[in-house]
Amino acid sequence: MFRPRVAELLWNTTRLALGTVVVCGVLGVGAAWLVERSNVPFRRAWHVLLVAPLAVPAFVNSYAWISLLPGVDTYAGALLVVSLSYFPFVYLPVAAAFRGLDPALEDTARGLGLSSWSVFLRVQLPQLRVALLGGSLLVALHLLAEFGALQMLRYPTFTTAIYDQYRATFNGPGATMLAGVLVLLCLVLLLAEIRLRGRRGYARTGRGASRPPRPVVLGGLTVPALAGLAAVVVLALAVPLGSLAYWMVAGASTAFDAGALATTTGTTLGLAAVAAAVTVAMALPTGWLAVRARGRVSTLLERATYLGSSVPGIVVALALVTLSIRATPWLYQTVPVLLAAYAILFLPRAIVTVRAAVEQSPRLYDDVAASLGSSAPDRLRRVTLPLLAPGIGAGAALVFLAVVTELTATLLLAPTGTTTLATAFWSASSALEWGAAAPYAVVMVLLSAPATVLLSRDARRGLTT
Repeated sequence: MFRPRVAELLWNTTRLALGTVVVCGVLGVGAAWLVERSNVPFRRAWHVLLVAPLAVPAFVNSYAWISLLPGVDTYAGALLVVSLSYFPFVYLPVAAAFRGLDPALEDTARGLGLSSWSVFLRVQLPQLRVALLGGSLLVALHLLAEFGALQMLRYPTFTTAIYDQYRATFNGPGATMLAGVLVLLCLVLLLAEIRLRGRRGYARTGRGASRPPRPVVLGGLTVPALAGLAAVVVLALAVPLGSLAYWMVAGASTAFDAGALATTTGTTLGLAAVAAAVTVAMALPTGWLAVRARGRVSTLLERATYLGSSVPGIVVALALVTLSIRATPWLYQTVPVLLAAYAILFLPRAIVTVRAAVEQSPRLYDDVAASLGSSAPDRLRRVTLPLLAPGIGAGAALVFLAVVTELTATLLLAPTGTTTLATAFWSASSALEWGAAAPYAVVMVLLSAPATVLLSRDARRGLTT
């Protein structure tokens, strides 16, 4: 562990994580303030466009940049690409927090003579602490787990080094050692976020009168604000989509096998559907117990599921490789092991929606059915599952879309001969066949687009043009 190479990887990973958190914080908070608290024109459209980069996986974004600008494989290039991919993780919670702030506090501050900048620093920003820290934590954890984008940009971090070590020594101790350091970094991040968040609350004691905030008039700053928002959208969205369109048309390797694309798409959709079903089936009892049987055991069970999702995918895959080889060698490189990795990584996405559905499902309905003589299995089929159907469907959709674009665990665990959209894209782009990789990226973006629409739809209702 105490080697110069580990110190180099630690420096690369730490400075990229810190730089990405700072850039995403500035972009996310600035864009959220303009959309939620200013009179910038076309606020609804800007909101959708600022969420849309989530539909483009980070490794597809890096493919777009590196294929157009080969010299972007530097620290500055890596910082640019990952920041453009991850800043919506800060923008979304901060924009939601802005919508929940009490405008009376801001009006009072302005009435006391504070400028708009002072109101932001002294009134709004302290109330955004939880949202900003939560979004920053998501950005940092995604950065620590990122493999495809950084490998394509040839920027060495712990994740890329673990993969290279695994390919060189096949489950050697070097990869396990690097994975241990990466897990420690994740734990440090989680503890730091809890420490910085503190226990101070900013909630109102009463509901008060619901009224929209008065937007800040930008005046002469309207044009610079529009230019800034346009620059972010062009770099984060127009560049990757334009690059995909270019390589689809002009790539020297554009001639691809449509049958192979259809087969790969079918395999990906099949794996995603099975993974969604398995993960939701695991989330259902966990979410139900967390609400209907509150206690230490159910709480521990629920919280344990979040631990796996906070660990980088390559660490989960490496652990399953080690376990399957040593304990169950007949399961190595089989679909069940791959599905187990998907369940570990994406189980919280299903639990959150299932638990919310259970919270909104009155226990009274089940009690009435029991009093009428309905058996437990019959109540589950006729009462409980129909009430939980929206939450189950939302959780399944989130897991489905996450599996479609998952790369790292699939590369290490997919059975021989099994190719997904992500791995097919990775194989073509690694061989510098930009045109051949483009169709697989386009399909992934199209499949990810519905999630972006769902994320922006509810928030868009609260905006005025």
